[in-house]
Amino acid sequence: MTFLHKISWKILHKNPQNNSEIDPSIVSQKPLASRAATPSTPKTLAELENKMAAEARVLNKNSQLQPSKAKRGIGGKIIWLTILISIPVGGVWVANQPYPVIRRPVEQNVPFLLLPSYMNVDNHYRQVLASVEQAEQLIEQATSAADLALGEQKLQETQKHLDELPTWLVNDRSEYKYWWYDQRFSIYGFNTARSKVGFLAAKVFQEKNAQTLLTDNTQILLKAKQQYEQASTVTDKQSAIAAWRSALNQLEQIPSQTLAGKTAHHQVDLYEREFQEVVGLAAGNERISALIAAAQQFSWQAAKAGQNPPHTVMEWQQIEYLWQEAINRLQEVPSQDLVGYAQAQKLLATYETNLGQVKIRRQAEQDSVYALESAQQEIQSLIASIPADAQYVDRNRMFSQLQSIINRLEKVQNGTTAYLKAQELLLSAKNKLQEIQPKK
Repeated sequence: MTFLHKISWKILHKNPQNNSEIDPSIVSQKPLASRAATPSTPKTLAELENKMAAEARVLNKNSQLQPSKAKRGIGGKIIWLTILISIPVGGVWVANQPYPVIRRPVEQNVPFLLLPSYMNVDNHYRQVLASVEQAEQLIEQATSAADLALGEQKLQETQKHLDELPTWLVNDRSEYKYWWYDQRFSIYGFNTARSKVGFLAAKVFQEKNAQTLLTDNTQILLKAKQQYEQASTVTDKQSAIAAWRSALNQLEQIPSQTLAGKTAHHQVDLYEREFQEVVGLAAGNERISALIAAAQQFSWQAAKAGQNPPHTVMEWQQIEYLWQEAINRLQEVPSQDLVGYAQAQKLLATYETNLGQVKIRRQAEQDSVYALESAQQEIQSLIASIPADAQYVDRNRMFSQLQSIINRLEKVQNGTTAYLKAQELLLSAKNKLQEIQPKK
């Protein structure tokens, strides 16, 4: 307000002759009529302040209107320029859509509009050839798990580029060549790359599975070794030995054509030597104990099956098989282990004796059944040969046949399934023989 007071004081005390020092723009903005009609009376301080504020608002409004008009003109030009550019770009975009209704007329009449599609195909096709070759090199000649991981990454990149190749180009036109664009897309190369990707993906899957087996069983082996070293009881040691041996067997079963299989093949030899050095005789004793226990189990089953005779031929054969399996287990016990070998030989003598007795019983059952069946056939033949009139019976012939039947029935041994039936028929045959025997 001090500044305004000074200005107004200077204006009020100026000489009327020095009117040229007043701002021409302020004078020009005032209507002529009002200037003529307004008396040259001095204005108060408040009137001068209001007048200066009004003039400042007018100047501010004019400065804001002029740039907005300029901006509005530039924005309109940009909009029209965008529309003009988007029309041909949109047309090319539509022409390159993978729809036969759109693509085939464009390909026949204005094929140069498909230049973006051809360039895209060539770019992805070159990427496919480069990446699949790198993936094959890394996977087929892998020396570490890192090579396999990088090969799998390259394989995924190859698959992405294959997915970007449009199927319409493969189906409609495998080769394209124009005076303005000379490139070739090979169906053979495309199919070869696709089949190679599938083969390499399967190989990577096998390699990963083999690597998982190698890692898991190696951890199990190391854990079993630690458990064996820390075991305080025989049971704990046997459990650790079994886990250790199982891990070694699993490592040996990893496919040798895989990288993990090649690695496991070298490691198994070291692990096997370490197993023999650490476990040593304990593992051998465990195996011998297992063989003897298995033999005893078979012998127990054989003795149980042989109870309560008589048995049929098939039943004796089953019992014979069980005794033979028990003997086979005992024969696997090596002679280097003196204690285990001595125990096995003691059991072996008993089992072979039992097996011999079973074979005798089985043969007796087989012979007895055959004798009974033969006797029954002769009895049927004899009955059929007897005439209706008893006076025409050939007693001598009947006597001979009955004697033959009796001889066969007497071959049926006691303790067989045919014995009781044979004794019944034998008694009947002897009674009949007494009846027809001539009296002295």
